[in-house]
Amino acid sequence: MLRTIFWVVVISALAAFSAANWVPVEVRIWEGLLLETKLPALVIGAFLLGLVPMWFLYRATRWRLARRIASLETSLNTRTSPSLSSTNLEAAQGQPIRSETP
Repeated sequence: MLRTIFWVVVISALAAFSAANWVPVEVRIWEGLLLETKLPALVIGAFLLGLVPMWFLYRATRWRLARRIASLETSLNTRTSPSLSSTNLEAAQGQPIRSETP
């Protein structure tokens, strides 16, 4: 719910900014290369240029950690599986476990 509210606020602020600043701007890429675009397109492009790589990094890290957690849980389950030692068999049969202390 909080994430949805955040994105609604960001999109509404961007729409208000776009409506108020719909003017052409010139961006000098190199000495002989000039790009003429609307200001909101430039702002949205800069926003996406910063957001998309960090989002991909976040998703990749989350995927890697989920795989690592699954691997650790699997190894933990195989190590702690019940073994059939003689003491476990005696306890399962209802016989008292003999202690070696006098």
